[in-house]
Amino acid sequence: MSVPINSQMNIRLAVSEDIEAIRALLADDELGKQREDLSDSGLAKYSEAFEKIQNDPGNDLYIAKLNGRLVGTFQLTWIPYLSRAGSLRCLIEAVRVATDFRDRGIGEVMMKFAIRTAKDRNCALVQLTTDKTREKAHRFYERLGFESSHIGMKLSL
Repeated sequence: MSVPINSQMNIRLAVSEDIEAIRALLADDELGKQREDLSDSGLAKYSEAFEKIQNDPGNDLYIAKLNGRLVGTFQLTWIPYLSRAGSLRCLIEAVRVATDFRDRGIGEVMMKFAIRTAKDRNCALVQLTTDKTREKAHRFYERLGFESSHIGMKLSL
């Protein structure tokens, strides 16, 4: 599925040929540089993960392209719940916009696409996590209507 945003930008499901560019986007900030593996041997791990995502009906990995360049990515995970009367919720993760394309509205277009997609699937809510150090991202999500309603916790294994 490819959705044109304007004459120059579109959002579509990622394909295997996008993996290297997505991997570069994930590493395109201070946190990503610390946790992503850009080595040649690391590519196999990302390819394997991509295949799992692609084969899982509960996950969709998207890219945003502007003038032919991959400038953004995000993943949507569809989670069925017993709470909220057995509702479906959408988890947005791994949101990235290329450093040299930030503050141009690309992230807003991506998030509005994600929210519209969640509504189309009858989700009761959309949720996301963002690192505590990403204060600019927090302000961005709040402008879009997200509320900091919970405390997220993680345990690295």
